[in-house]
Amino acid sequence: MPTQGSVAPANSSTTAANPLTSQLKSPDEKIRVRAARDLGKSQDASAIPALAAALSDPSQKVRREVILALAQIHQPATLAPLIKASNDTEEGNRVLAVQSLVGYYTGITPTSGISGFLKQQVKRAGARSTRDTTQIDPGLTVDANVITALDATLKDTHSTQASREAAKGLGILLARGAVPDLTKAAHSSDKGLSLEALNALSKIKDRSAGGELVDLLDSPDKDIKQQGCVTVGILRASQAVPKLQTIFETGLDQRSKEKAIEGLAYVGDPVSSPLFTKALWSDDKVIRTSAAEGLARTADPKTLPELEKAVMAERDAQARLAMEFAITALGKIDYLNDIVNDLSTKTWGDVAQSYLIELARTPGFLAKLYPYLQSPNAGVRSRLCTVLMFSGDQTSLDQLDRLSHDPNGDVSAQALRAKRALRARLAAAGTTPPTGSQ
Repeated sequence: MPTQGSVAPANSSTTAANPLTSQLKSPDEKIRVRAARDLGKSQDASAIPALAAALSDPSQKVRREVILALAQIHQPATLAPLIKASNDTEEGNRVLAVQSLVGYYTGITPTSGISGFLKQQVKRAGARSTRDTTQIDPGLTVDANVITALDATLKDTHSTQASREAAKGLGILLARGAVPDLTKAAHSSDKGLSLEALNALSKIKDRSAGGELVDLLDSPDKDIKQQGCVTVGILRASQAVPKLQTIFETGLDQRSKEKAIEGLAYVGDPVSSPLFTKALWSDDKVIRTSAAEGLARTADPKTLPELEKAVMAERDAQARLAMEFAITALGKIDYLNDIVNDLSTKTWGDVAQSYLIELARTPGFLAKLYPYLQSPNAGVRSRLCTVLMFSGDQTSLDQLDRLSHDPNGDVSAQALRAKRALRARLAAAGTTPPTGSQ
């Protein structure tokens, strides 16, 4: 994965040309397809100019294999031809080009065109309760030309699938400059595009967009209304609080009520504190979970006794973890050890990590986490590296440096990744000068 992306020209290499490149000009389509596929497998950067030229091939199948090959080579010089491919006449190839541009920064190489995209959509539709949180590492620079290309694809509503994939990609790349167009896309008549745009805005977290999304809480489409509840919450749109509270208190659809209180929990407005306190005792474990998260963010110490009673009575693991998070956020660290231990579990590791990322932004909290970097559990050590990547400060660099020499390969690799990202984030914030240290 790059530390900085730039659209470089596909320059000719001084090494001997790969003999497969001549086969890209064969009159036989099958030979051209196979040549492009084999060039991708070879990851030979000297083939980039020939592959770039092959994007003009009349065969859709050849162009698809060329896009895949460029994605596999994964060099800066592939970005310009992939941007060109994002304008391909075949929508499946456009989807693949967008995925390849995003994959240059995430390290995820696509494996197919439109069929793969549709399989992903079916998979995601079957797991709507899980919000996609894929995004680039903090501090990673994305070339402006890539963002421009994705934004143009987003706005080309004649290519529905490509437009949706571009919205998704802009969110993954945290493209703040695309927020106005994503806000417009969130109001699209294409439901799929609207949902992707809302999720992208949730990742970018530009709070200026929040107020412009409140109207979606009145959408006749339940899915858009529910995703809108969560997105305006993540964007801390205080003007959405009255509407969210109305949906929660008077709505007839249970899932909409759950999403409304989830949105309220993200906002964390003190005005919602009585609602959260009462909801701690709901029969719905999802509502109890959000209620606890909301109390964590309202940060009212008067709610601590009720949280302590609720956590003792709670039998659901996720709701209990949320209550432990809330109690810890209110300054009582009795449950910090339990939250850290959950990092190593498959079921709750992601949730515990997200809670610790949030807690670690509280002044003085990092010092409470550092002792756990000595944990005998490699999963805990690795996850804590990720926490420091997002929420660490300059004091975290020495901690990550030590873990970069961890005997566990996964831990040492994650520590190096976290250290690079943290240095880039701190440098961008003007906290510390960039260095060549790895």
